[in-house]
Amino acid sequence: MRIGFGFDVHQLVEGRDFILGGIKIPSEKGILGHSDADVLLHAISDAILGALALGDIGVHFPDTSESNKGMDSKIILQKCISLAKEKGYVIGNIDTTIVCEKPKVMPHALAMRTCIAAICEKTIEDISIKATTNEKMGFIGRGEGIVAYATVLMVKESAN
Repeated sequence: MRIGFGFDVHQLVEGRDFILGGIKIPSEKGILGHSDADVLLHAISDAILGALALGDIGVHFPDTSESNKGMDSKIILQKCISLAKEKGYVIGNIDTTIVCEKPKVMPHALAMRTCIAAICEKTIEDISIKATTNEKMGFIGRGEGIVAYATVLMVKESAN
């Protein structure tokens, strides 16, 4: 078994979609980034890559590449899972935390868990999503950004 930790942060701005956990959530502000800026899927992807010492998503999907511009982060996650499979690993479980003031994301947790589980070929019981605010402190508290953390357990495929 191997454990990976992922982190991602993006700005919140007007005029962008709020894509989180692979789904679009209604919001006054959206998430700014080179891809669709799904911080949750980025954190999970980084955790997978980190568990297997494969670098991070910036190595595999640089924000300087035009081919990655506007990329659906579900594709990023799928490619990271494929890289893990090439190394003989599959996901055991995923635990995540989202930090933002608004929109409230927990009403969408089941939809996000369902989307992530389908990509990862797991059940929703293997995907945990938690959310909290930053108690109105800092850039998150001012509604300027969003953060996601992820921990992933990777298991040798033969042991699964």
